Amino acid sequence: MNSAFPLLLLLSLVTFFSSKFCFGSTDTITSTDFIKHPSTIISNADSFELGWFSPPNSTAQYVGIWYHQISIQTLVWVANKDTPLNNTSGIFTISNDGNLVVLDEYNTIIWSSNITSPTANTTARILDSGNLVLEDPVSGVFIWESFQHPSNLLLPSMKLITNKRTQQKLQYTSWKTPSDPSKGNFSLALDVINIPEAVVWNNNGGSPYWRSGPWNGQSFIGFPNMISVYHIGFSLMIEDQTYSFSIFYNSNLLYNMVLSPEGILEQQFWNESKGNWEVSWSAFRTECDYYGVCGAFGVCNAEAIPVCSCLTGFKPKVEDEWKRGNWSNGCVRITPLQCESSARNNSRAEEDGFLKLEMVKVPFLVEWSNSSTSGSDCKQECFENCSCSAYAYENGIGCMLWKKELIDVQKFESLGANLYLRLANADLLKINDVKRKSKGMIIAIVLPTILVIFIILAIYFWWRWKAYKNEYSRKGNRLKLRTDDMIGDKSEFKELPLYDFEKLAIATDSFALSKKLGQGGFGPVYKGTLLDGQEIAIKRLSRASNQGYEEFINEVIVISKLQHRNLVQLLGCCIEGEEKMLIYEYMPNSSLDAFIFGSAKQKLLDWRKRFNIINGIARGLLYLHRDSRLRIIHRDLKASNILLDKDMNPKISDFGMARIFGGNEVEANTIRVVGTYGYMSPEYAMQGQFSEKSDVFSFGVLLLEIISGKKNTGFNNHEHALSLLEFAWKLWIEDNLIALIDPTIYELSYHLEILRCIQVGLLCVEESINDRPNIVTILSMLNSEIVDLPLPKQPSFIARPTQRDSRISQQCVNKYSTNSLTVTSVIGR
Repeated sequence: MNSAFPLLLLLSLVTFFSSKFCFGSTDTITSTDFIKHPSTIISNADSFELGWFSPPNSTAQYVGIWYHQISIQTLVWVANKDTPLNNTSGIFTISNDGNLVVLDEYNTIIWSSNITSPTANTTARILDSGNLVLEDPVSGVFIWESFQHPSNLLLPSMKLITNKRTQQKLQYTSWKTPSDPSKGNFSLALDVINIPEAVVWNNNGGSPYWRSGPWNGQSFIGFPNMISVYHIGFSLMIEDQTYSFSIFYNSNLLYNMVLSPEGILEQQFWNESKGNWEVSWSAFRTECDYYGVCGAFGVCNAEAIPVCSCLTGFKPKVEDEWKRGNWSNGCVRITPLQCESSARNNSRAEEDGFLKLEMVKVPFLVEWSNSSTSGSDCKQECFENCSCSAYAYENGIGCMLWKKELIDVQKFESLGANLYLRLANADLLKINDVKRKSKGMIIAIVLPTILVIFIILAIYFWWRWKAYKNEYSRKGNRLKLRTDDMIGDKSEFKELPLYDFEKLAIATDSFALSKKLGQGGFGPVYKGTLLDGQEIAIKRLSRASNQGYEEFINEVIVISKLQHRNLVQLLGCCIEGEEKMLIYEYMPNSSLDAFIFGSAKQKLLDWRKRFNIINGIARGLLYLHRDSRLRIIHRDLKASNILLDKDMNPKISDFGMARIFGGNEVEANTIRVVGTYGYMSPEYAMQGQFSEKSDVFSFGVLLLEIISGKKNTGFNNHEHALSLLEFAWKLWIEDNLIALIDPTIYELSYHLEILRCIQVGLLCVEESINDRPNIVTILSMLNSEIVDLPLPKQPSFIARPTQRDSRISQQCVNKYSTNSLTVTSVIGR
């Protein structure tokens, strides 16, 4: 008895679930394999899913089809959209008469495919196109399909169909609201009374809401954005007076057209990386896309203020309403047409003519003429019919005539068609007279202006030519005069690989703006991809930059001698004519400042990564100061000159300001102070004196910036602080260093290590050169090899000098040097 109980329980559960979820394991429904909430079936290639659903913010139950493999449930068809269920007891199945039906909990039919003469034992199947088909079991013929009863969404392979003879239309209807799929206020259909065009109708008033303009064989000419391209196309087929419009795609993206509850027709595609639908074009871009917004004989221009105006030769029908922005009554003709006047019998009367309106959306209710085979024939046909108010001739369409009011004319910036508007001869004479006067005024104004501009340009280019010749002759002397800053032999160029200018141009798409990574005092930096796939960064010397030319020479001389994991690698250079370029390894994560200063990327650098960056910069400086075959003082160490590789490892870059020290040389003076305020040591900024300790000061500033996430210059987070250094010193005195730490990196387990690093930073920015530690000691402090750190003394606050400090600084400058400060801009590489 006891041993049989588990078996009976299992059989009971199987029976229960079999009755509750009675459906096949395939993509098919039969009278015995039906769908009961919450079960579903999926198409063969997992493209679409069929089953029960509830719209957002609703408890009503519907049977529908939606995309299966995307994260947002997007409905493409709804069965019982006008008869929802209020509970989860419904069944979607095939009835005894062979129809697809939705049954409520009382087995009452609330929706049916409604085939009048169905075949017994039919089966239904969900196809990978999204089409639900009801099949004859013997012949396999589709006797009903959901594509013939669409909802609000047009899939590839679906069609917009209208029969011109019977005026039967296969139209798409919007949902009432995003939570109610019942019949909404708008419908999309193909209008083929004359020339086919797509029209969104307002179901409440039966009036057009939007129209596409006529079809020219490739696209609808009243909708410039709707242009066929390689992977998205449109097709309109005509067979036995049946017009059929469809969309097709040659890509792996999911595309569709959807009619929103607001009547907006949009083409959308699924963006897999973002996980949402994006609109590739919309029928409504401006106010002018609403049908007839400017009334009869009005023209809408989205670029004008106001958007509505009357066509040339017309005036507002109701002036007061027009001035108030109510344009619905449209415009009326100013001068009656000659053909409508009794004066037509006067042989001396001038005949009507046509005014060309370029790049417009042609009016609605166009008539097509197959008797006119050219533009001139079309013009003559319109001219001979007094009721013809305009004509147009388009390739792919032929002759179009308008014999009533011109409604829904829109001015485009490009594309569109040329519309020829019929006007009385008196109006045409006025227009031509205005044009002649305008042309005369333009000539009277433009010709002298052009002459003056030409003279100015000639003088400018002559001056530039003279300046270039003088500059070219002085360049060699200028480099020799400044050997106190730039030491080296130009033969170093021979040690670097030389790149062809043509290959670098190909790698950067001819130095396209989209490839530009940044701009410095020397010129722009570009990202390039060589033919073998290697990514590089190219520093291109600006011809107008004297500073950049000297930096170029200096950087080649300095960095060609260096090789370290924490220094950016110089791969080669290019010197062809006036072109001078340096080629570096490409750093995909740009520069450090892009991560630590007020950016959403701050969270990407936790404390372990920031400490690794601090340690890496210090090791790079150790190599420059002590371990390389040359002793190098960088002189421009700052966050924007620290580049990050794919693993966030730091690399010191930009050696255009660097100085090579001789054997026993420990410090030097210069008449050319270069670098960036906020990172400069006080002795260098005010006296032109630099040494290893100058780089140590810059490193200390950088260390405090990395910990705080704040810039030293422009720091204003504290009412009493003029700089980050002063703020850090204030917090040190108050024993409140936690207030300095970037909240995104602070963890209790790292508390002591972060405070140690802040103390090291304060030691590095001390005012006296002798008080600052060297880079060897700094590394030992950072890695706790020196346990007891000395107490820091007050730093030098020179990032934002006061008026008094500025006077003192200027006195020092006048006494010791000619101080020309160079500030370099942020460049991501």
